[in-house]
Amino acid sequence: MKEADSHLEIVIPKEFDTPWPSRAACQSHEAALDEDSPGLVQPIPFSHKHHAGKFGIDCQYCHSGTDRSPSAGVPSVEVCMGCHSQFPASYDELSGIRVLKEHWQEKKTIEWEQIHRLPEYVQFRHNRHVRAGVECQRCHGPVEELDKVVMQEDTVWWPWLLPTQTLEMGWCINCHREKKVSQDCYTCHY
Repeated sequence: MKEADSHLEIVIPKEFDTPWPSRAACQSHEAALDEDSPGLVQPIPFSHKHHAGKFGIDCQYCHSGTDRSPSAGVPSVEVCMGCHSQFPASYDELSGIRVLKEHWQEKKTIEWEQIHRLPEYVQFRHNRHVRAGVECQRCHGPVEELDKVVMQEDTVWWPWLLPTQTLEMGWCINCHREKKVSQDCYTCHY
């Protein structure tokens, strides 16, 4: 192994000696754009792993009102820009940030691709579950570890043909049994 040359000096030009965009941001951005990995590519390559994982942003910061509303909703451009407007222009080299800022300037909403969809005859109220202390990860999985959120393909069938995992009826009934809450049909079907 060759010894390091102590006379070698690396000079980084000032315009490149910045923390933005970080290596982690670039990696998360690329992973969220990866068409070969499971999950939908969103109109803006958003990484839950980067935002909720690395930076520990609480789910309800972006999905605000989830504790008061039956639906979780999606973040507005204004919520995203609350943080991203503070980043230096060098961060705009990521296409997702450029698209976000275009939406902001044009006053356009982001047309997110829906990932979780229950049948129309099922009424799921986020606010009741959040208030009862059910963690988001219980239903949505470890989103803080995922660059792209996906529906899990892990259905297990009970002997009487009820699905028991991934936001399916048997899976929900199991949770209601564990928590000792109503299993009456009209709890979810009304």
